Amino acid sequence: MKSAIGKFRPLRAALLTAGLAATPLLSCGQAPEAEVLTIDGTPEAVGETQQGAISWTLGAQYDATKSNITFRVYSSRATRIEVYLYGVPTDTAAVAKYTLTKGTNSVWSVTVPTSGLPATVYYGYRAWGPNWTYNASWTPNSANAGLGFVTDVDAQGNRFNPNKLLVDPYALEISHDPIHPGNTNGAIYASGAANRNTDSGPKAAKGIVLAADTTSYGTKPTRALKDDVIYEVHVRGLTQGDSSITSCKGTYAGAAQKAAALKALGVTAVEFLPLQETDNDANDVNPTSTTGDNYWGYMTLNYFAPDRRYACDKSPGGPTKEFKAMVKAFHDQGIKVFIDVVYNHTGEGGAWSSTDKTTYNVFSFRGLDNPTYYTLTGDFQNSWDNTGVGGNYNTFNTVAQDLIIHSLKYWKDELGVDGFRFDLASVLGNTCQHGCFNYDKLNSGTALNRIWSNLAPRPAAGGTGADLIAEPWAIGGNSYQVGNFPSGWSEWNGIYRDTLRKDQNQMGVELVTPGQLATRFAGSSDLYEDDGRKPYNSINFMVAHDGMTLKDLYSCTSKDNGQLWPYGPSDGGEDNNHSWNQDGVAADQRKAARNGFAFLMLSAGTPMFTGGDEFLRTQYCNNNVYNLDSSANWLNYSLNTDQTNFKTFAQRLIAFRKAHPALRPANFFSASDTNGNVMEQMRWFQPSGAVADTAYMGNTGNHALAFRIDGTEFGDTASAIYVAYNGWSGAVDFKLPWPFTGKQWYRVTDTCNWAEGTNQVANPGSETLIGGENTNYNVCARGLIVLIAK
Repeated sequence: MKSAIGKFRPLRAALLTAGLAATPLLSCGQAPEAEVLTIDGTPEAVGETQQGAISWTLGAQYDATKSNITFRVYSSRATRIEVYLYGVPTDTAAVAKYTLTKGTNSVWSVTVPTSGLPATVYYGYRAWGPNWTYNASWTPNSANAGLGFVTDVDAQGNRFNPNKLLVDPYALEISHDPIHPGNTNGAIYASGAANRNTDSGPKAAKGIVLAADTTSYGTKPTRALKDDVIYEVHVRGLTQGDSSITSCKGTYAGAAQKAAALKALGVTAVEFLPLQETDNDANDVNPTSTTGDNYWGYMTLNYFAPDRRYACDKSPGGPTKEFKAMVKAFHDQGIKVFIDVVYNHTGEGGAWSSTDKTTYNVFSFRGLDNPTYYTLTGDFQNSWDNTGVGGNYNTFNTVAQDLIIHSLKYWKDELGVDGFRFDLASVLGNTCQHGCFNYDKLNSGTALNRIWSNLAPRPAAGGTGADLIAEPWAIGGNSYQVGNFPSGWSEWNGIYRDTLRKDQNQMGVELVTPGQLATRFAGSSDLYEDDGRKPYNSINFMVAHDGMTLKDLYSCTSKDNGQLWPYGPSDGGEDNNHSWNQDGVAADQRKAARNGFAFLMLSAGTPMFTGGDEFLRTQYCNNNVYNLDSSANWLNYSLNTDQTNFKTFAQRLIAFRKAHPALRPANFFSASDTNGNVMEQMRWFQPSGAVADTAYMGNTGNHALAFRIDGTEFGDTASAIYVAYNGWSGAVDFKLPWPFTGKQWYRVTDTCNWAEGTNQVANPGSETLIGGENTNYNVCARGLIVLIAK
């Protein structure tokens, strides 16, 4: 069963060390806990008071006059919880501590006056439970630090340890990373015999009590997803290497300065790799090692806090304000902002060793309510792992789901985010909590369906709402679910990617029929039509962050991840990339990349490409650069002539797609309308000009295909669009079909090497006349043409 390319991301040394979970029991179908949380008779949310446009009471909140702070945290299993308050984030004693009281639905709370407290309040929790009972003589960092200890993990899966200061899951900002230059020892957060009595408080990350922020995020675009062109990029990599950015490189403020340039490129939605707080401040400490760096950020420590690393203003409240200002900059250019979110696992990681059930990191969820927030093995002693990075978040638990919903609404309604891409989203469709994994899209109790009902997907025609995009796979079990997500969800179409890569790069090795190509070009109706979804629910992509770049896909026959800094080393990465170096011919590599980009812009569905692909960025054949916060991995805008030409090619093809609604159908192409009238919205042709019948489309020996779209059915300015692709290693003549009455065919682009240059894609009105029906057009080896009828 195929997993996502490059998904096996190693964990941080010491802090994020994780072994594989113990062999799990194979029973499935465990229902959610009987406890359904209600506050004031309202189900499914742990507390309901108004904070801006969304509701929750968990976390730390000032009252209206900032005279008091109320701390609220959930734990169904704790026997005592204390909150410690600090005036500075590290290396000082708490200025105050308070004991919380357990109330309705296992919500613990205390309200404290702000009089006498520092202007900025940092805080963390200490918790006791059945496996570590409260003893009044216990004090941290003393001979009494072990008082009350029973076991690191008990039979119910509890892992309470009062020596570990815990980050509030609902904190709106985090003071610093657990591992940082002032603390390189991740063991202080660990349980187990060697570390359980170590006090993490002086070094631990702490929540920051913030007042409501009034910074504007501008006016949200309401564009339909079908009309979007998505640009996936790392917020730091976008500007860290950009010489035109003179201040705040690699930050939210730096990214805001690229909004106009991305609009000029034609981008309508920017999709940032994870921006929720993760442990990455220590990047580049050891550039010769594959451990210790977390450039991508797929190890979330907190689901509410904007990652402080990407803020130019790191003062309390600064990251939140700066993030919103960045969102406004994109909104002012009409560009949506999507963020990649990781609700399938957290940055606490898994077991330090596959043979040791006692040693785990305890710095947030695990120390508050381990069985609520994490999916465990059937004996409750270890993590259940469908992620390869430490263990599953317990997405079938109502309380854990509440945190997902509340944090998504916070990013959407308070911070201005327009949509989300969900990492390893099959885990969100899990229907059991402990001892098994089972994906079921029809179960209304899954996180997938709760997200859909609480966030409301954007309507097909556009409007308010969120764009919801799933990475529809995980690791193991029935987790590969491309085409099988609930209605309302869009998906990264891994089958689109693989089919087109195989046909381009592995002819004679991988068998691909013209019919399979046609299905992908036409929006993958086989995957999305049966449950009422539309072509735009297919997020079409040739490459993504975890894999090769577009250039490398056609320049590298295999990965090369063992290079020295700054190009590596990086461990992991998919071995089978369906890539090929085009026999080392640079001109052919660029031609293949032009084809790959053209596929995206000419296919029904929503295209996504990765930052820098528009100018042939390379990762030097490294296909798993999760750890490389280096100059080789940042976007480099010093372009040579070939890169500049490719960027112009990409920009004009994007513009062509946006100018022709026939390429962005709201529904799957049809042969007739509702009255039975023949429409011929899309027709497939053989090179001979004959219609491509079933025999032709099903033959793996055929490697040339053309299609014509009737633009009149879509109100298009072109009465027809014709695309011909020659996958053969030699040139092929294509006989052109009828361009409709009174029309002739004009060339928009030919990706072949003879046409390479600044005008490889014609500007509107400057297209070259080719001729009418039955005109022959010679398409070079592995070339593609686009014609319009006018």
